[in-house]
Amino acid sequence: MSALKTVVLLSVFFLFTITIAFSASLKQDLAKDSSLEQVLSKNRLRVGFSTFVPWAMKNKKGEFIGFEIDVASKLAADMGVEIDFIPTKWSGIIPALLTGKFDVIIGGMGITPERNLKVNFTEPYEFSGMSIVASSKLPGKTAIASFNRSEITIVARIGTTAAKAAKQYLPKADLRLFDDEGQALQEVLNGRAMAMISSQPFPEFQSLKYPERLYLPLAGETFTKEPIGIALGKGDVDFLNFLNNWIRVRQADGWLQERYDYWFTTQKWQG
Repeated sequence: MSALKTVVLLSVFFLFTITIAFSASLKQDLAKDSSLEQVLSKNRLRVGFSTFVPWAMKNKKGEFIGFEIDVASKLAADMGVEIDFIPTKWSGIIPALLTGKFDVIIGGMGITPERNLKVNFTEPYEFSGMSIVASSKLPGKTAIASFNRSEITIVARIGTTAAKAAKQYLPKADLRLFDDEGQALQEVLNGRAMAMISSQPFPEFQSLKYPERLYLPLAGETFTKEPIGIALGKGDVDFLNFLNNWIRVRQADGWLQERYDYWFTTQKWQG
């Protein structure tokens, strides 16, 4: 073998070795920078959410309860870390995640292409759908299209898929948006709006609470179906992998279904 060929082969070998070493070092650095490693090292999971009945809300003692509170608490327990719940206005919850105010959003967030451009989503751990609750002053309407009239005022929560659904299915209606579901509902109860779009089971619960003033035009059925996922920052492959596998495990052992049934098909939690 010529000296020149030997030098070339040695150069290629050293370059290959350096490339492998650099790649391994880069992977280690990326792993250390992942949100998963930061959560474990700090022994704390920060969860951003907003209140949606029965996803997350306060009980009479002022404590947060709900399906998402259970999901986040179980996730933190399985990770062996403490949890911080950080209530945030829905309209600003994605920007807050992107600026590092919390590690994940667990708050009944529907997976949409628009949101997915800004954040990563896990695979769905539940599904939701939009329904409508209407004032008894507007009786006889049993189809979503019957509310698509300019003289009918519809309310929804700003920044939600409920607002998006209202714009899509009721483009002719007078749509008014509010920061809080309670504010939106009061508009209907006070007669300033004729109906409210929200994710199920909120409309059903309100019709049961105010049977003389509200009714369900769609008989409790939804007119949309949307996947619900945990949102986290872009580029965090390790955390996304862990969360997806956690969802698969908790779906397989029935825990997620049991918690969903408790919060969405009963009202035992109201006692």
